Amino acid sequence: TAGMKKDIERLYEAVPQLVNVFNIKEKIGEGTFSSVYLATAQLQTGYEEKMALKHLIPTSHPLRIAAELQCLTVAGGQDNVMGVKYCFRKNDHVVIVMPYLEHESFLDILNSLSFEEVREYMFNLFKALRRIHHFGIVHRDVKPSNFLYNRQLKEYALVDFGLAQGTPDTKIELLKTAHSEDQQGSCLQNNPTIPLGNRVSVNVTVPKQIAQQSASKPADKKSISHSRIQIKEGREGKEGSVHRSVQRSVFGERNFNVYSSTYQQNSSTKVIKHSKMIDVSSRKLVTKKKIISTKTLSNGTARKAASVCSLNLMCDCYATDKVCSVCLSRCQQVAPRAGTPGFRAPEVLTKCPTQTTAIDMWSAGIIFLSLLSGRYPFYKASDDLTALAQIMTVRGSRETIQAAKTFGKSILCTQVVAAQNLRTLCEKLRGTNSSCKRSQGEEPSKSISDSTLPTAVEKLCAPETLGKQIQHVKSIQEGDGALEMKEADMKGWDQVPDEAYDLLDKLLDLNPATRITAKEALQHPFFKDMRP
Repeated sequence: TAGMKKDIERLYEAVPQLVNVFNIKEKIGEGTFSSVYLATAQLQTGYEEKMALKHLIPTSHPLRIAAELQCLTVAGGQDNVMGVKYCFRKNDHVVIVMPYLEHESFLDILNSLSFEEVREYMFNLFKALRRIHHFGIVHRDVKPSNFLYNRQLKEYALVDFGLAQGTPDTKIELLKTAHSEDQQGSCLQNNPTIPLGNRVSVNVTVPKQIAQQSASKPADKKSISHSRIQIKEGREGKEGSVHRSVQRSVFGERNFNVYSSTYQQNSSTKVIKHSKMIDVSSRKLVTKKKIISTKTLSNGTARKAASVCSLNLMCDCYATDKVCSVCLSRCQQVAPRAGTPGFRAPEVLTKCPTQTTAIDMWSAGIIFLSLLSGRYPFYKASDDLTALAQIMTVRGSRETIQAAKTFGKSILCTQVVAAQNLRTLCEKLRGTNSSCKRSQGEEPSKSISDSTLPTAVEKLCAPETLGKQIQHVKSIQEGDGALEMKEADMKGWDQVPDEAYDLLDKLLDLNPATRITAKEALQHPFFKDMRP
């Protein structure tokens, strides 16, 4: 197209060194932080080799770019982790050159994969995760579009380390540097950015902190940190944007691709969604030290408020539809939120400040859940509160509350939502009925009725919203969306062993401390005849 040609021309102009080396064919991907192009390189041997050129947006922080390159050079090149061949730079434009792996769209092949192909896919994903976790790298954005799969060649590649963070003992030196640089921010800053969204009122006990979320535009990537109080940019990987295959998600909520701030909340919180939008545009919120004014931005984008830390004021807006100045003035708890909606772990959704490689394993579990159920994306929420509610409808409210306590978060829920049996759920969604025997004591999950909906949860969406989501699941389970597969087309889906759902259960462990690791997953009986 004309637009693509202009983009290629602009890339040549920005980085003229590319002209004599590469023939850029087309743009094959575009995200929040970068664009990816397919190019050919004329080798000295006379052969042409396909390459993937990743052009990073000029606003990317140099330290983050260097850290991404170090992840690729140190951990990449083996065990299904993408490596790097060259890197070109001109001023603030950086192009990373990587081997090109021709790959299929996850959405296009999802319902044609055999069970054995799914097993191989997950095995190779765990190999890649074991590799990067060995080096103390937390990928933070594990999803199908970042795990390339060539079905014919059976080749795989974990890509995109733009959001990667290091564990405390990471072997990637630049991830340590990036972490220490980001930690220089604190709650003593006078200009934290707080997204205020529609129809959500979050009221927090001492210290009180208001944080409302809506569909917001990505902010500056420089704020990827554990302690900087700024809007943290999410990752738009164009996930789910391919519509060549018609596919319904289990949860039908519109996906606004919300990537809002790293705002922080205290561990004891109560959330209520209201039927009317909260209009704070005309109010001026006053603290002891300064006046905070808010103004409405178009399309529900983030609203900004400056505040100072007030520790001794009592809040009078708890469980009401207003946001008081006391709540806005509280110090914020910092926690990273980067990632893609639908793949974020519970500890990320609840703003747990200590996040480990376990968040990647949760994301892998969501991929496995999509593969077993034949539904993608499985979770599709417009904000973190709704995302946590959706997790509850599958994993159970009591289980979620108990797990949250282990990492210092208190979730309040007035009603009980029962956990669903994973085999029963996946088989009904896929339209199969496995002939494999269930484990002893494993009972099919009870149908969730509207009477079990939560009405007030720390980080949960409104009851009416959750009710629609659960009703959607019920209608599918009753046969509304599950297409019965012909016996000849089963491809092993009628013989899914218990080990598959046992592994899924361990991946979707709500407690990150006990969630299975990549190394342990490769040793799981589900892969008993495969070499790790």
